[in-house]
Amino acid sequence: MAGLNFEATYTDNHDIMKIFEAEGVEFLLSSEGKVPVSECSGKVICLFFSANWCRPCRAFTPHLLELYETLRKRGINLEIIFISFDRDEDGFKEHFKSMTWLAVPFDVNLHRRLIDRYRVDRIPSFVPLCSDAITVKEDLIGCIEDYGADAFPFTRKRHEELKAMDERKREEANLEELLGHEGRDFLISGDDRKVPICEVVGKTIGLYFCAYWSPPCCAFTVQLTDAYNKLKAAKGDCFEIVLISTDRDLVEFNINKNSMPWLAVPYEDRTRHDLRRIFDIKGIPALVLIGPDGKVISGNGKFMVSSYGAEAFPFTESRIRELEAALRKEGEALPQQAEDVKHEHVLKLDMAKAYVCDSCRKQGKFWAFSCDVCDYDLHPSCLEKAN
Repeated sequence: MAGLNFEATYTDNHDIMKIFEAEGVEFLLSSEGKVPVSECSGKVICLFFSANWCRPCRAFTPHLLELYETLRKRGINLEIIFISFDRDEDGFKEHFKSMTWLAVPFDVNLHRRLIDRYRVDRIPSFVPLCSDAITVKEDLIGCIEDYGADAFPFTRKRHEELKAMDERKREEANLEELLGHEGRDFLISGDDRKVPICEVVGKTIGLYFCAYWSPPCCAFTVQLTDAYNKLKAAKGDCFEIVLISTDRDLVEFNINKNSMPWLAVPYEDRTRHDLRRIFDIKGIPALVLIGPDGKVISGNGKFMVSSYGAEAFPFTESRIRELEAALRKEGEALPQQAEDVKHEHVLKLDMAKAYVCDSCRKQGKFWAFSCDVCDYDLHPSCLEKAN
């Protein structure tokens, strides 16, 4: 990435030098001691406004550390300067321990003047000193959380480019690009085998966003596993699922992965985060379905599998219309109400997502004969047998 022209004009570096000079700031702090302000000359300067008492600040700092180290490895002559919102020097020192960049020495009044000068009204705030920078109000913090070092040079133009890249990946998914990462062209199985991504190209793919700690995920995983195994048995190797974990740590991820019969993106890989952003995943469980041609079929695969199981394959709109039409036809052939010799009340035809039949004790869904008076449900087939 070094040497590329990012078309960002960093015009305000000299101004910050003048501001420091006017404020009598002769040196900045590093983890090793004092650093002359002049050492920032010629560098890409960004200001980081944060505080130790602020939980979002502490949560964001690791993202910024990763960005800082990555850009410096790429040869970007970047420097970040921490300006504290802390109320006392102990808090300032404790927060600065987690940083590898520079800091303005602790001085509440000086920090307040710098905060006012750059119109910072929230923390954490990250302010690149360039002419076309994404502003605090435009949420550069969110941009960095989403894109990491790729957000550099932190301009509006770069942000638009990144969003356009996401849209392209979403609309025309190249699986090797979508699921791979720098130096990794494989997925992992439950027994930790490396499976080349090229082996799943041409199949219908389900990207399964879930976490071990989530009860709704655990419940849906049972349904998804049943559909997956039925499809494998009936149709062979035409369908694959890839776990995109939102687990809190590697231990949870491994428990989750090892309990599933499909593949997964490695836990330590940033691709997990990128896929959540690309497909705008706001809650879990979520299942995004991609067709053999690489185009997204549906972002609501969870509904399809929950409703129709393996019968929903290949998960196209036309297939769902077929199933819905068959379901309507089945309902039209059933009486609107009926009597069962085992039950004293009249039963009415009803539609239910899931129920347990009081005759055969097996689970059912869709059409049922239900009692309005008491909690009694029958499969239509069980009613016919009873009569």
